[in-house]
Amino acid sequence: MGIARDRIHKRSKTGGRRERNRKKRKFELGRPAAMTKLGPRRIHSVRVRGGNMKYRAMRLDQGNFSWPSQAVSRKSRVIDVVYNASNNELVRTKTLVKNAIVQIDSAPYRQWYEAHYLKELGRHHAKGKQALASDNAEEDVLLKKRSASTMKKYEARQKLPAASLPDSLKDQFMSGRLLACISSRPGQVGRCDGYILEGKELEFYSKKLKAKKAK
Repeated sequence: MGIARDRIHKRSKTGGRRERNRKKRKFELGRPAAMTKLGPRRIHSVRVRGGNMKYRAMRLDQGNFSWPSQAVSRKSRVIDVVYNASNNELVRTKTLVKNAIVQIDSAPYRQWYEAHYLKELGRHHAKGKQALASDNAEEDVLLKKRSASTMKKYEARQKLPAASLPDSLKDQFMSGRLLACISSRPGQVGRCDGYILEGKELEFYSKKLKAKKAK
């Protein structure tokens, strides 16, 4: 018995049994769920109806995530699966599915923000020798010498509403991890893409995570 997506085996809305007047058809077939796990990239290709291809991600560890308020996307590492509205088991097993809430690395977005607005974001200030070492390590974008006309451009950007981030996002940048939602279907397209949570959506999921920890 294969997986079928037909209606013949189901009862009608009023509860009556349907008569099985034909066998299963190829176009009614279903396939096992991919159950994409968090790990080094492994993708299987599947030939489907019409000679088309589906890309079944077995394991993924990175994806393209957009930052909606800044209209910018960056490839980032997926660190952990933290919430899934449909099933807690998918969180425990670190399964990547559409609409799962994950933690991603904030570094690519921090680097873009600092280079674009020339404002500090999510930096820990070390003391003494450590401070000198970290300054050299980041051949600092913020300390770079720039002409007066270039500085004028950056100062104009800093006055834009988009340049000031809410505290909830700043706290996440300090921790080095951002909450994001997966909007692609890893088992169908072989990619784990999504967007960073902001505003009321971030507030909603933060409450859910706190409630989960409190249990």
